[in-house]
Amino acid sequence: MVSDGFGGSAGLLATFIRPWHDSLEDPARAQEAALSALLEGYSRTGYGRDHGAEGVGNAEDFRRAFPACGYEGFRRQIERVKEGDEGALLPEPAVGWVMTRGTTGDPKVIPVTRTHMGLIMLLGARGIVNHALRKPESGVLQGHVLNLNFPSRVSAIRTGKGEEVYGYSSGTYAKFNPQLGDTRLVPAQEEIDALGGGIGSRDWEARFELVYQRAKGEGVKSVMGVTPVIAAFGRHVKGKHGKAPRDLWEMGGLFCTSVAKIHTNYAPQLRKLYGDTDVVELYTATEGVFGQQLDDNPYFSPNYDVYFFEVVTGRGVKMLHELKAGEWGRLVISGPLFPRYDIGDLVESAGKGYFRVFGRSKLSTVVEHRLFNLITGRWLDL
Repeated sequence: MVSDGFGGSAGLLATFIRPWHDSLEDPARAQEAALSALLEGYSRTGYGRDHGAEGVGNAEDFRRAFPACGYEGFRRQIERVKEGDEGALLPEPAVGWVMTRGTTGDPKVIPVTRTHMGLIMLLGARGIVNHALRKPESGVLQGHVLNLNFPSRVSAIRTGKGEEVYGYSSGTYAKFNPQLGDTRLVPAQEEIDALGGGIGSRDWEARFELVYQRAKGEGVKSVMGVTPVIAAFGRHVKGKHGKAPRDLWEMGGLFCTSVAKIHTNYAPQLRKLYGDTDVVELYTATEGVFGQQLDDNPYFSPNYDVYFFEVVTGRGVKMLHELKAGEWGRLVISGPLFPRYDIGDLVESAGKGYFRVFGRSKLSTVVEHRLFNLITGRWLDL
């Protein structure tokens, strides 16, 4: 008998990612089902009832009933959750709080539910499993994962349940992430947290050194995390210890998140540090895991079966899957926590179901993108 490289579990792993693959085959149908499931949850919240969730029958109704808004648009409901009225925004009890990295301003703190946390675990594994099945020789499910996540214990807030400790979402999600295959995080998130919640240069040097000391000699096969942090760790190891990560571990994949232009701006330097390995893009944020790289094309493919994706273009609001190659706009995502959440990202279709986030939704990004399209002949009067 020929081994499948996964201890006979390749069929089970394929079943695990099939809902995603099926949704990519028929995104319109998947989006209808996703919206229906989300509306059931919204109808059980004060925010949803205020906007008539029970009377929404389709995407057009949804747009008319619910405004697209960012974090500030939900601040009042988030404050009510903090005060103990969790049903003001959430269809189920909050199980904790997490914070963003604050890349565009002060960090935001949001409540999370069991459903949201479960989806983070489920969807976070999709990119890894998909890559492992495509390239079993990578060994990413047979080796350990470098833990370069942010701390999960930073501060505390007073809620209706008492004082609750919270931290950065990446560290929080890592702490509750179950073991996948034979993999485990090195070091454990609890060791990362023990160094404190700071994110200054000295804090990161201490964190990187802990990771290096714990992981050297271990069978590390991958790293998953915020892309600039992955690059910074590689530079730290090379600068302090005289060896790049490629000299210490045989990487089967780098699973990179949280920034735009991963393949154009980061992949070349990452391969210099980590070796000639695959850079796999995951489109993630504190609010969810929205998509991951499907194949060798340097784009992400959305999780249509879970989230509802819209794009605000110069010609109106479209479904994400309706964008033609070269069309772009501001992304609005509905998930278990927020209906029609303007996440602040600009997304462009590459055609054939592939997309890329090319920057934050601000004037400088729009001007740069229009100039790029004009110079390259890809101008669209959006």
